[in-house]
Amino acid sequence: METSIVYRIENGVGFITLNRPDKLNSFNRAMALALQEVLDDCAHNNSVRAVLLTGAGKGFCAGQDLEEVVDPQGPGMNRILSEHYNPIVLKIRQLEKPVIAAVNGVAAGAGANIALACDIVVASENASFLQAFSKIGLIPDSGGTFFLPRLIGWQKASALMLLGEKVSATEAERIGMIYKVYSTDTFEAAVQQMAATLAQMPTQGLALTKEALNRSSSNDYKTQLLLEDDLQQQAADTHDFKEGVQAFLEKRKPVFIGK
Repeated sequence: METSIVYRIENGVGFITLNRPDKLNSFNRAMALALQEVLDDCAHNNSVRAVLLTGAGKGFCAGQDLEEVVDPQGPGMNRILSEHYNPIVLKIRQLEKPVIAAVNGVAAGAGANIALACDIVVASENASFLQAFSKIGLIPDSGGTFFLPRLIGWQKASALMLLGEKVSATEAERIGMIYKVYSTDTFEAAVQQMAATLAQMPTQGLALTKEALNRSSSNDYKTQLLLEDDLQQQAADTHDFKEGVQAFLEKRKPVFIGK
C-alpha cells in the first residue's frame, strides 16, 4: 500500500499529508499518482466538504525528487509534468470544495506552486517559499508562472523566479503571496479550525465562488458580470441559501448541509 500520502476524513474535512519526510516530502511518481487518487476521492466523496493539504515532518514539499529525474528508467521530464504535476494542480482548481494549503516548512519548486494553486494558503512562521527552478536551469512549472504573477505582480514574480531567492513566511504574507502566518505554537490548531469552519459552510456556494474566481482570469468585465448572474442564480437555488436566509430571519445560527 502506498504510504507517501496519508489521508483521513474527519468532521467533513479531508486531511491530506505529503509523507516522505526524509526527502522533505519531495515528489516521486508513486506519491504524485497517490495524491491524484486522494484528490479524486475528495471530489466525489460527499462526506468531504473541505480539504487541508500539509506535509509531514519539517517540510511542506521540496518539489521534485531529482533522483527520479536523472534515473534513466524514470518517467522523464515530459511525463513528470503531464502525468504528475499538471493533473494535480488542475484537480485542486477544479475541486468543487475549498482547499487549504497548510505550509508547515519549506515549500520549494513544484511544492511551492502546488501550495499557491490552493484556495487559501497559510503558513507556519518557520515556513519559506522558493522558486528553485532557475538554480538548476529549469523554468517554473506546476502553474507557477500563472499563479505567482497574479498574486504578487509581474515584477516581484519575475525577480523571485529568475533569482531563485527564498521568501520567508512573514514576507510572503506581506506581499500577498499567502493569506496568513501563524506562530509555530498555534499553527496546527489554527489551520484545523479554519478547515472545520469551511466544512460547515455552504459548500455549493463556496464551489460557485471558486468557479467565478477561476474564470475571472480569462473573462472580460462584462462577461464576468454575466457569469456572476448565472452563478448567483445557481447559489440562490440551493438548500443552504434558503437555510441561511431563514436562520437570519429567525436570529439563529444556520445549519448548512452542503447542498
